[in-house]
Amino acid sequence: MSGYSDGYWWSPDGLRLHYRDYAGGEDGRPPLLCLPGLTRNARDFEPLAGRLAGEWRLICPDMRGRAESAYAKDAMTYVPLTYFQDIGRLLADLAIPRFVAIGTSLGGVITMLMAATHREWLAGALLNDVGPVLDEGGLVRIRSYVGVGQSHPTWVHAARALAEANADVYPGYDLEQWLAMAKRLYRLNSGGRVVLDYDMKIAEPIRAMGSEAGVDMWPVMQAFAGIPTLLLRGDRSDLLSEATAQRMAREIGESAELAVVPGVGHAPALDEPASAAAIDRLLARVLHG
Repeated sequence: MSGYSDGYWWSPDGLRLHYRDYAGGEDGRPPLLCLPGLTRNARDFEPLAGRLAGEWRLICPDMRGRAESAYAKDAMTYVPLTYFQDIGRLLADLAIPRFVAIGTSLGGVITMLMAATHREWLAGALLNDVGPVLDEGGLVRIRSYVGVGQSHPTWVHAARALAEANADVYPGYDLEQWLAMAKRLYRLNSGGRVVLDYDMKIAEPIRAMGSEAGVDMWPVMQAFAGIPTLLLRGDRSDLLSEATAQRMAREIGESAELAVVPGVGHAPALDEPASAAAIDRLLARVLHG
């Protein structure tokens, strides 16, 4: 994927972190800050950037422990609050006061933290298949695979492993689409094997946390009121229930749109026709109110 420049910044605790910067137009639009899911990275937004870059600037960070960003010395810093602090430093370094947050799963949790603490940052927001309450079935599935190392001899083997593990999430995918996902999720190591492109230790805080209840995030929904907000849900999602998504829309009010992406689970890849159309509607609202 061409059309971006690589940038780097330093986290508050001294890690060198990486982001992709896709250039936009010159009309003063707020940039799109694209925040990936737990095991994903900046490459996840290649399809979105391929469609929007040039008109919109996209800033796509690799969170600590992913892809080209440094791995943390302390695995217990692999938590949303630390990611939020890392991103805050990036925004300060780039002198970006306002942006549209596009948050997939974990990235959506970070977006909720932004709304709760710096609502003035948000010109718009997309919460992709995530909310204040996450279904236990999806959490169990995520815990089952995060931090479990994989190694494959070829990209096709990696793609087929992804297809086997995620057939319920993307039942319509063909081998070419699984290969594209593999290229975003894996890397080639020094021994020529295809391995997952993140620090296996990102799983440690999740395992330590268990299933006890955390902070009540429902009050945060009211912070999105008046901000153009897209709630995206895969209709096969095992993490964000239909009832939760509908309540989110009610809590936020008129500035929220709930869009359901047919035929996919957790989480929509943002290149589906329904996702693309909903994102275009969100960005039109950001520009024109």
